[in-house]
Amino acid sequence: MAEVIIRSINENLTQEITAGENLEHRFLSDEPSVLGGKNQGPTPYDLLLAALGSCTAITLFMYAKRKNWKLSAVRIKLKHDRIHAKDCADCESNNGFIHYIFRDIELEGSLDETQRQRLLVIAEHCPVHKTLMNEIIIRDSLI
Repeated sequence: MAEVIIRSINENLTQEITAGENLEHRFLSDEPSVLGGKNQGPTPYDLLLAALGSCTAITLFMYAKRKNWKLSAVRIKLKHDRIHAKDCADCESNNGFIHYIFRDIELEGSLDETQRQRLLVIAEHCPVHKTLMNEIIIRDSLI
C-alpha cells in the first residue's frame, strides 16, 4: 500500500509532501498567489495531472519494451477543466462538477501507425487512469 504524508507549513497553503518507498522524497505543493498561496510548488490538480501523465508514460514504455517496439520518447500534455454538471447537456449527473482531463500524447521513435494506435489504447490501461475512471472510496479518520 502506497503511503504519502502531507504536512502544513506555517499556517499557510504550502504543504510539504513526503513520499516514496521509504518516504525519501520531499517536495512542496501550494496554490498560486492569486488564490492566497505562495506559489512554492505545483497545485493539487497539477499533481493529479502529473500522476496520470507519468503513469501513462511509464505504462507506454513498459508495453513498448515488452513488444520490442522502438519507442524512444513520450511527451504528454495534460489539462484539467471542470464545469457545473447542470451546464452539461450530455452528462448523467446534474449535481456538482463534471471534470475534464485532456491528455495529448506525443510518441517518438520508429513506430508504424498500427503500433501508434495500439499505444493510444494502452494509455487507457495505466493504473492511475484506471483508478480515476473507477469508483473511489476515501475513508477519513481523525488521529
